[in-house]
Amino acid sequence: MEKFSPVGEKDITRAIVTEFARQFSEYVESDCIIIGGGPSGLMAGRNLAKAGKKVLIVERNNYLGGGFWIGGYLMNKVTVRHPGERVLDELGIPYKAVSEGLLVADGPHACSKLIASACDSGVKFANMTVFEDLVLREDGRLCGAVINWTPILALPREITCVDPVAIESTIVIDATGHDAQVLKKLEERGLIKTKGFGAMWVERSEDLILEHTGEVYPGLIVTGMAVSTMYGLPRMGPTFGAMLLSGEVAAEITLEKLASS
Repeated sequence: MEKFSPVGEKDITRAIVTEFARQFSEYVESDCIIIGGGPSGLMAGRNLAKAGKKVLIVERNNYLGGGFWIGGYLMNKVTVRHPGERVLDELGIPYKAVSEGLLVADGPHACSKLIASACDSGVKFANMTVFEDLVLREDGRLCGAVINWTPILALPREITCVDPVAIESTIVIDATGHDAQVLKKLEERGLIKTKGFGAMWVERSEDLILEHTGEVYPGLIVTGMAVSTMYGLPRMGPTFGAMLLSGEVAAEITLEKLASS
C-alpha cells in the first residue's frame, strides 16, 4: 500500500491560512456579492460565474443550500413544479413525476448537484459569515456589504465588541429568504419599505416571485423568497422551482446591470 506524503501539522495549517487569506483578499472586491447560499443564491451565483463574473456568496451557516437539503417538514424530498424541471435536467438531478406538472427529487442529491455546479462555475464562498450591514455612499449608492463571523453572535454580551469588515461589489443580491436581511437594513434607514410575506398560496406564489424578481434599489437585486417579503406576496412552502428560476432571472438582470455600469 502506498504511504501518504510526509506532511506535518504546520504544513497543513500554513496551507489553510495561506490559501484562505489569498482567496479572501482577492474577493474583498467582486462583481457581485450574494447574501444567502440557498437555491436562489446558488443558482444566481452559478450563472453569473459561468458568464465570467467574480462572485462571492456569503452564508451564515456552515452548510450551503438552505431548505433545499431537507424539503418540507424535515422530510428530505423536494418538489418542483413545471417548468422548473428544466433546471433539474440541466444540473443532472434525477426526479420523478408524481402528477402532471409536479416533480419530486431527493433533497440531498438535488442540493449537492447545485452546489457542485456553482463551485465548478467558479463561485467562491464565505460561510459561517453573517451579513451585518451595507456599504452605502453619500449619494445613496450601494457598493458592498459589512460582514462578521457567525460565531460572534454567540459570544456573551460582556465580551468586547468584535468589529466587522467590509467587502465591495458592483451589485449585491439579497437571497436571504423570508428574512430579507439586506432589504431590512435598507428599511431601517428609511430607504425602502417592505410589506412582509403573505399566507401560503402555491398556485400564485411561484409565478409572482418570478414576475417581481429584480432591482429594488440601485445596486440591489432581490431573488427567491426575499421577493415575497419585499412585495407582500404569498409564500410557497416546500416547492423549489421558482427558487431556481428566480435565481436565473436575478443573474440575467445582474449581467445587464454590470454591462451598463
